[in-house]
This record gives sequence, structure tokens and C-alpha cells, in this order.
Amino acid sequence: MPEMRVAFIIDSLKLGGAERVLLQWASWCHQEGWQVLVVTRKGSVMDAYPLPEGIERVVEPTVSAQLAWLGWFAFPLRVLAFRQLLYRRHIDLAVGVTTLPAVKLLLAAIGLSLRTVVSERNYPPAKSLSLPWHWLRRITYPWADLHLVQTRETGLWLRENCAVQRQQLLPNSVTWPLPDREPVLEPAEFIAPRKPLILAAGTKAHQKGFDRLMPVFVDLGRRDPDLHLALLGLAPGKYHGFDQQSWLRQLLGQDSDLQERLLMPGVSGSMARWYTRATVFVLPSRYEGFPNVLLEAMAAGCACIASDCLTGPADLIHHGENGLLLSAQATSDDWVAAIAGLLADPRQCLRLGERAARVRERYDAACLRNEFLEALLRLRHG
Repeated sequence: MPEMRVAFIIDSLKLGGAERVLLQWASWCHQEGWQVLVVTRKGSVMDAYPLPEGIERVVEPTVSAQLAWLGWFAFPLRVLAFRQLLYRRHIDLAVGVTTLPAVKLLLAAIGLSLRTVVSERNYPPAKSLSLPWHWLRRITYPWADLHLVQTRETGLWLRENCAVQRQQLLPNSVTWPLPDREPVLEPAEFIAPRKPLILAAGTKAHQKGFDRLMPVFVDLGRRDPDLHLALLGLAPGKYHGFDQQSWLRQLLGQDSDLQERLLMPGVSGSMARWYTRATVFVLPSRYEGFPNVLLEAMAAGCACIASDCLTGPADLIHHGENGLLLSAQATSDDWVAAIAGLLADPRQCLRLGERAARVRERYDAACLRNEFLEALLRLRHG
């Protein structure tokens, strides 16, 4: 049987969990001996991750400048150009990752002899879409041959709201120890040894609830003059036209000492070192898909506290056993009490961290790799 030609479709390879998972899936397919193509809408200037060896990457064809000004009315032309790319490359199976690339794939694949897979990376109702995309998702999602869902809640929502029946549960895997990549940021360059550190990580401050941590840090930081809070992943400058770092510093207030102890080093390629350095890891997210940073922090043996948002953290944390899970409606006082309790109890931190590290076995990459590849092979042979 000839080798399979697989395409992975995503907007860009910017910093984020969806992008990392896509590249891991692409690597698994390449290791299986398949031809792998990664298709992005945006070019390499957005890339935060190196392309794995042996994998080809192309940028979607664009419409002419004269047609681009048509906006939505040029969308059918972009779909047609994308369809021609899939046809010329003789793609056997294509995976659309996140909503917009998935919808575009399903429209482009109409009438082509290829199998289609969709993978949502957040809980769909937690992130609103414009009305055209909302209806396009509802119309096209049942056409996919398979949906890979990270949580049962996401699968249930897709079944009830988009009539999606063909789906498979496939959570993210974890690889430990995490390899370093550029830029390597050493915690010791930002915080002195033995000083307590609250760690959080993510690229989207509002989704991750970093603003919720500002009044918490004001309270805890005034109690302990050595306590630091590090927020990794927030690039300096504007993100989608919004300066996240400045926003958080404004919320923190005018206390210069607290401002100095709020660390926002930017993007770090050495997350394992930060997880090891953290006293407590926190994830106060408003919504998640399946939180990679929480999975990694637990694999590192961190004592973790997470918000019990709609999906994700409750799949990983069993409250009081391998971490703490706070209500999605928890107040700042609730977060202060939970974090203060762990900061004051190193034995509890150690106990929670040791049990948290068991996710290394439960979400082992080798097992999930087999599940993923078998799902694709069933589509090919079906």
C-alpha cells in the first residue's frame, strides 16, 4: 500500500498549545513513514517553534491585492485556492486544527477524495465567533470523518450543537523532561534562590485569568516581602492591538516594590526550569480546552492550584489529592487562602507534587501516539 499523504492545517505556528500539539502529531505521522505537509495561513515570521525534520511546510495561496479588499466576499476564492493546493498535493487525509482552519478545510474538501479530521482546541462556547463563522461551523462540522476531542464536555457540546457523531477522545500527551528551546530563560536571572515563587504561564492574559491574580498578589505580597509572581509567555508590546503586560501592571497598582516582584520575562523556551523553581503553580483560567501548562506543571511535580473552569483542569486535578481545584466563581480571598495555605505548608506542597507527577504515566506520549495513529489508519481503511 502506498504511503499516506497527510496535511495539517492551522492559522500559524505561533506560541500556543494547539501549535505544539499539531507539530507533535505531524512528527508522529512522519515517524510512521507518511508524507507530512503543514499548511499555515501566516508565514514563518509568526513561528515560535521549529519545524520537525522531514516535514514540509507551505503557506496557503493568497488572493490578489485587488480582491483582498473584498474581505468576506473573497473568502470563496481563498477556499478555492486552498482546495487546489490539496488536490495538487494528492492529500489522502487532512487535519484542521482550531475552528477557522477546520471550517475552511471542510469547505475545500467538498468533492475531493480525501478524509477530513477536525480538532477543536478550546471549549467551543467559551470563545465567541462572529455570526458567519458560527453558522459555517454548525453547517460543516458534521461533514468531517472524525473529530478529535480533548474532553468529554467538548464532545458532548459538539454532538448537541453541531450534530457531530463521529468523534474520539484524545487528550494531550506530556513529555517529561521537557526539552529546552530558544529563548532559554534562567529563573536565577530574575529571582534569588530560596525566595518563594508563584508561577503562571500562558500567552493570553484574559483567558488565563492573570488579571485575577493581581489583587491576590497584592494581599500575599504585602504579607511576605520575599514573595514573587512570575507570568511567563506574555510577549512585550501589543498582542492583537492590546498591551497585556501594561494592563496587568496597571491592575497591580502603584506599589513599586510589588511591581518589582511581578516578573514578566516574556516567552520562555526553558519551562522545565521554571516549573522546578516554582513554589506553587496557579492556573486561574476563565476557560480552557485541555491545559498543556497545567499538565506540564503537574508532570514536573509542582503543587498546583487551578480554576474549575468549564473544561480541562478537572480532568487533571482531583481536589486535595494531586492539587487544588477552586470553583470557577472563587473570589480573590479564596485564591489568597489556597495559595497562602500551600506557601505555609511545604509538606503539603511536596505531597501534592508527588501525586501530580503521576500524570506522566496517565498521559504518556507513547500510548496516545498509538491511539492517534490508529484513528487515522481506521479512516484510511474505512
